[in-house]
Amino acid sequence: MSSEIKSNIWGIMKRSLIQIVRRPIYWVGIFALPLFLFLFFTTMLNKGLPTRVPAAMVDMDGSRLSRQLTQNLMGMQLVDITETPESYSAARGLMQEGKVYGFFVIPSNFQRDLLSGRKPVVTFYTNMTYFVPGSMLFKTFKTAAVYEKAGVVINIADAVGMNGDEIKPLLQPVNIIPRGIGNPELNYGIYIANSFLPGILQLMILLITCFSLGQEMKYGTSRQLLKMAGGSTIKALFGKIFPQTVIWWVISIFMTSWLFRYSGYPMNGSWFWMILSELMFVCACQGFAIGIIGLLPNLRLSLSVSALLGILSFSIAAFSFPVPSMYGALQIFSYIVPVRYNFLIYGDIALNGVGIAYSKWWFIAYIIFMALPLLVVRRLGREMKNPVYVP
Repeated sequence: MSSEIKSNIWGIMKRSLIQIVRRPIYWVGIFALPLFLFLFFTTMLNKGLPTRVPAAMVDMDGSRLSRQLTQNLMGMQLVDITETPESYSAARGLMQEGKVYGFFVIPSNFQRDLLSGRKPVVTFYTNMTYFVPGSMLFKTFKTAAVYEKAGVVINIADAVGMNGDEIKPLLQPVNIIPRGIGNPELNYGIYIANSFLPGILQLMILLITCFSLGQEMKYGTSRQLLKMAGGSTIKALFGKIFPQTVIWWVISIFMTSWLFRYSGYPMNGSWFWMILSELMFVCACQGFAIGIIGLLPNLRLSLSVSALLGILSFSIAAFSFPVPSMYGALQIFSYIVPVRYNFLIYGDIALNGVGIAYSKWWFIAYIIFMALPLLVVRRLGREMKNPVYVP
């Protein structure tokens, strides 16, 4: 590389750094927002699971067994009985007001019907608008109801002279041992933080990359950028984007260290391949963003498409819903966003600890995203030479 070319590229990179320093939007989009969300998610989920979810107990019986059931619920980790309304209507009102996320109803004559074998019906309601606390309450309520039934069966069986070895097969004919592969503690943070934080990083990279290039064309300064690059669109793009790339690399390495070192999330594979994945992920997101603005060389449209794809990535990247269960048309979209491959590599390397051979295709996908600018570089060069602002 000649000294003149080096000087041109360094001049463009210096110009790009000055823009980052002087514009508050870069400080917010690159530093403040991603770092705040990193800290927010990891500290919010530092206990692994939501605990002490507010709930209500409607005890219409007031018997010894109903009070025992209430005490059992209050002793469980995931629920906090904060209200004791006297009727179903009052409990429903509390849930609609957002004071509780669910309530448990014990019917009248609960103890008498239970001991006489009449099978009383207990009901519980959870607000699934709030999926996580609603699911936690549903699981806890169901467990408490099953335990109460088991306790009555044990008392009756013990009264007729059955011993413990005879009672156990009646209560649990099949012994179930659940094993959470990759996340044995069922820690919500391991799932949410390691999927949502790369998704947030992708969203901000798409927006900042499209914004920085779109601003050049909107205000006509793209001509000056090309002039500094000697008319080469590739040199102009490299000098413009590379300073951002270095900053995003630092942030991605910080994110990886924060998750797997400070937060203690499992890292069962190679640190080298995981960090390489994050570095390539940054470049893949930038390549994807350049592809978007190359096809839509308009600041407003490119930002809109980037925001749409970035937000939809949280659903179509199959963080919580498996791709084979999606509609065929939606399955295609799950493979057109870089964060999908970041998630697959994370699962292979960090959680499962398998060799790089199992993730090679996902790294190749990164390279394809990184090569996308080559498909639009000529079109983007024409637009940068003759920028036309379309509001």
